[in-house]
Amino acid sequence: MKKHFPPVHKRKLLIIIIVISMLIIAATAVILFFTIPRKSPNTVINSSAVVPYLKDGDIILRHGDGALSSPFSGISLTDNRFSHLGIVRIRDGNITVINSVGSILNKDKGVEENSLEQFLKAAMNIGIFRAKFIDGTLISDKALEYLDRPFDWGFNLYDDSKIYCSELLYVVLKSIAPEVELAVLYIDTINMNVFPLDSVSASDYFDEILYIELPKKP
Repeated sequence: MKKHFPPVHKRKLLIIIIVISMLIIAATAVILFFTIPRKSPNTVINSSAVVPYLKDGDIILRHGDGALSSPFSGISLTDNRFSHLGIVRIRDGNITVINSVGSILNKDKGVEENSLEQFLKAAMNIGIFRAKFIDGTLISDKALEYLDRPFDWGFNLYDDSKIYCSELLYVVLKSIAPEVELAVLYIDTINMNVFPLDSVSASDYFDEILYIELPKKP
């Protein structure tokens, strides 16, 4: 004889499914947190090795340790060393990095001002680049005006209401130095022009001041 279970209201059933799904996601996150190896302090680029080379308005590029870093570094013309960009700001001895950070889990993230140490935490390598013909103070002051703009997941280079990482420098330079010719790269999968990071690292408009790379794991 078949057992007959009491009927469950569809809404209650949906709530149960959602709760179970959330518990599974939370448990997975906890497992990943404790099992995925993270950087130890001796595998982080030390700010003391970088600070002596910095000037206000320098461009700091890095290749991060996140899952999206390698795909982003592949969007380049010639130099795929980097995956993220920030603009150095130095005021009263305080060094910060203005950069646009995207987070799938936090849609409110975007252009923010971080300490140099925080920016370096995720860096597998870094490069410092300096504009040859533009006052760095103008670059960092203009970048500050874009704080709190949301991250541009549509990667629309020509709309600065939302800004992705390299787009920050693009809109800054277009505003203060429109005569500078900035190379863009057309990506057919999104039908968009993007501003690749090697438009800085391989450009005649910038000098490479410093490059540091963490030792590769054996």
